[in-house]
Amino acid sequence: DKPVLKAGNNYHKYKVKRNCWPKVRGCAMNPVEHPHGGGNHQHVGHPTTIARAAVPGQKVGLIAARRTGILRGGKKKTK
Repeated sequence: DKPVLKAGNNYHKYKVKRNCWPKVRGCAMNPVEHPHGGGNHQHVGHPTTIARAAVPGQKVGLIAARRTGILRGGKKKTK
């Protein structure tokens, strides 16, 4: 790699990365900041599946999930 010769080069290189950290859980936030926030202990408190037609502020969790839970039974073998 080439050496970083100017401070501006590092700014553009790490511009996107610094917004990804720290990654805070939604249940650790306040209710005004995230739909999973609030409560007397850290838990979501309602099902995390959300409809496709939900308004943008609600779309957190499993968006338009076709199914959740453990997948029981294997694939059927066809000849």
